[in-house]
Amino acid sequence: MFIRQLEYMVALARERHFVRAAQSCSVSQPALSEGIRKLEKELDVPLIRRGNKFEGLTAEGQELVIWARKILADRDAMNDEIGAMRTGVRGQLRFGSIPTASIAMSLLNAPFCDLHPLARVQVVSGLTSEDVLARLRSYEIDAGITYIQDPVPDEFRVLRLYRERYVLLTATDAGASSSTSATWTQAAALPLCLLAPSMQGRRYIDDVFAEAGVNPEPRLETDSVASLFAHVTTGSWATIVPTAWLHVFGVPANLHAVPLVGPERSVSVGLLTLARDPAPILVRALASVAESTDLTFLEQLPAEH
Repeated sequence: MFIRQLEYMVALARERHFVRAAQSCSVSQPALSEGIRKLEKELDVPLIRRGNKFEGLTAEGQELVIWARKILADRDAMNDEIGAMRTGVRGQLRFGSIPTASIAMSLLNAPFCDLHPLARVQVVSGLTSEDVLARLRSYEIDAGITYIQDPVPDEFRVLRLYRERYVLLTATDAGASSSTSATWTQAAALPLCLLAPSMQGRRYIDDVFAEAGVNPEPRLETDSVASLFAHVTTGSWATIVPTAWLHVFGVPANLHAVPLVGPERSVSVGLLTLARDPAPILVRALASVAESTDLTFLEQLPAEH
């Protein structure tokens, strides 16, 4: 069994197409297919369901890919560790996050890249909390920022970064604009533009509305943060967003931001990595940056900060 054969299997599981998998491995399609056939012969099990085209992995193939990702991750970590002894931290850090934590990711990536100019970062955004955990477990990402739900499974290390709080963005001539806060019941009575129901941030908002005993019917829904802000800047709609977003997009000139209370809710956001010993050097370097970076200002409105 060769490392290269494991790379072929991981590429095929990712691409689900023989030619694209071969291209990603910089080999010909016959070479990739032959390498996998030899691996099947050595293990004496079929790894691929074959037909006129790729039809998926067998149960044995799926299990092998899990082990292959771990082996390849350990290989990469070993190379990075040895390389760092000679030239400093280098290699590629694969970093994923939930959509609402994109600013936190950027605030960690900037000092990380400044401190380690030979390192590269591959950002995977728009993940759900479940996606972050699953991709960490399958060694598809090295670190992730997500909501922290207690208790955290023992297989992960967690560093809490800040608490995500929500604010109401409404037109300056609306009733809530003269207040220092607004209730969820007041927000429900406004013409709302919200994220789509399938998005995790929206599901959290719906849960708080339900707790407040109201069931608003948004006038407009979108699956894009940029689209959400583009619509609310017209002044025709109000919206509910994490305070952290205002540190990226700001508060539009014709809108007013007030914290939501009654109930006042927040959720912890943190950095998760696998509890590996030793941890890869890129993960240790990122954790060191996160430990020395105070992100709690994201809990406050930009003017307060």
